[in-house]
Amino acid sequence: MSKTLTKHTAPPFQWLSFFFFSRFFLPSFENICVSKANKLLIAEVMQTFIVKSASTKEETRKPHFYALNKGMNSGKPLLLPCPNCFKIEAENEDFKETLYWVSFALWRSKAFQPFLIGSVIPFIRIGDYKQLIFEKLEVVKASPVEFTETVKKLQFIELKEKQFKENLRLIQELKQAYVYTYFNKK
Repeated sequence: MSKTLTKHTAPPFQWLSFFFFSRFFLPSFENICVSKANKLLIAEVMQTFIVKSASTKEETRKPHFYALNKGMNSGKPLLLPCPNCFKIEAENEDFKETLYWVSFALWRSKAFQPFLIGSVIPFIRIGDYKQLIFEKLEVVKASPVEFTETVKKLQFIELKEKQFKENLRLIQELKQAYVYTYFNKK
């Protein structure tokens, strides 16, 4: 007895339409759903903000700051753009300050380090940066008074650090002046 196997194949048109549909329509539909979900999540957290790659040609009227995205200082907030940074735009100045200090605190605590990838020049992905900021904004939302106190302490410590650095620079100049006068006596 011989068994004959019948091959069940779909007509070529069905395979082609499936490939076309899945290749071109599903990713864009998926991106639309994800972007809508992100906007809803952001609105729940506080207010909306945008993180994108910085461009020197683009001007923004919205309150914004920058954050490094390459090197061991990835996540460090900046007031001026540099070649390797993200631009973070907020809806208003108060929210920009909150975002700035959340980013600053995360950078100082080295919270971005586990997200760095790359063997030669480490960098952080824009999605990882956004996700970490989202998570920490939830913490800020839960205890805004404590966050405000923490920011004031951070600002005070940063001020003292700048003063100490200036004092060290002046001491270095003083040492240099003493040595210079010693060797250049007439």
